Amino acid sequence: MHYLGIDIGKNTHVASLIDKNGKTLFKAFSFSNSTSGGESLLKTVGNFIASPSDLAIGMEATGHYWLSLYSFLVEQDFLIHVINPIQTDGWRKGVEIRKRKTDIIDSLLIADLIRYGDFFETSLADENTLALRNLCRFRNYLVGSISDLKRKTICILDQIFPEYAGVFSDIFGQTSKEILKNFSLLSDFEAVSCEQLASILSEIKLKKFAASKINQIADLSRDSFGIKFALDSFHLQLKILVEQIDFIQLQITELDNQISTIVEKFNSPIFTIPGIGPVTGATILSEIGDIERFSTPAKLVAYAGIDASVNQSGEYSSNNNHMSKRGSPYLRKAIFQASLVASHHDPVFKAYYQKKRAEGKHHLTALGAVSRKMCYTIHAILKNNIAYKVQLRKE
Repeated sequence: MHYLGIDIGKNTHVASLIDKNGKTLFKAFSFSNSTSGGESLLKTVGNFIASPSDLAIGMEATGHYWLSLYSFLVEQDFLIHVINPIQTDGWRKGVEIRKRKTDIIDSLLIADLIRYGDFFETSLADENTLALRNLCRFRNYLVGSISDLKRKTICILDQIFPEYAGVFSDIFGQTSKEILKNFSLLSDFEAVSCEQLASILSEIKLKKFAASKINQIADLSRDSFGIKFALDSFHLQLKILVEQIDFIQLQITELDNQISTIVEKFNSPIFTIPGIGPVTGATILSEIGDIERFSTPAKLVAYAGIDASVNQSGEYSSNNNHMSKRGSPYLRKAIFQASLVASHHDPVFKAYYQKKRAEGKHHLTALGAVSRKMCYTIHAILKNNIAYKVQLRKE
């Protein structure tokens, strides 16, 4: 058996080959991230192996740059192990006395790590899981984009019409957004005509509510403490920002429909767990992949980065260890969101949360404990493929 370690780069990869005894057969073979580059690698490796079954390939999950090469090699029937860079860092510290990190060293380290077999593979999901993961992560990005746009919108309103926020409980509700899109200047509120009002209200469901709000805004606009100069530029930004928010929300709705279509194919009992809705459940399923990768719930906790970091040296042991946060940030966020809901609405999780609070734990610390319990529940539900049932402890 031979072992090929590949150090992944954006445009160029570096490969090193060793045999079963750890002897280096070639090192620092550089090839481009292209079809011709992949073919040159196959030609070089072909000088040492008779068939793909004679070779195990290892590469790091470096950003998204490994995917194209992985796809290319899979089509050639090679056995490929994709590992987390955290593991190669740990392996490097164990075998390298000097702090050295180069493409050559890394490719050899990866090959040696694969030879020893002491590694934990990154989830390489089936097509549905990979598609679901891509959509859920992109949805997370779009939601973050809307948050940025909303912050910018509030910033502009604070400058040109600081009183506006006091009119609505949610300035990004349908009524408020339609008003912001249709009125470009404060003076428009003061001299709104019946025709303008009718036109705006045609797009709004709660017409009486909207009409009263417009009248209230008109009164406030007369004595507004907002700035009085360069208003055209601010109002143009405001209009565009609100339109962008609406557009992205439509895109999120489209994504949600596609996510729902894919997640139905899983027929997973995870949605019976309190706090786990369609999007949260889809994110958790796509980030976990095959639950069989996690032999114990503790490994799932660690993968989510919800485990406590260890700070110990000699007789010293810290009593204030923080969450490691070294796993999937998407999985961690989804589990936290589910735990927050469950701690309010499910009797088991609620009782556990209140127990931690009664022990003097901070809200976030208690929520972290609930999240770890959530991981254990998810592991059991997926491992046994059974629905969640409320099981309160008998006192």
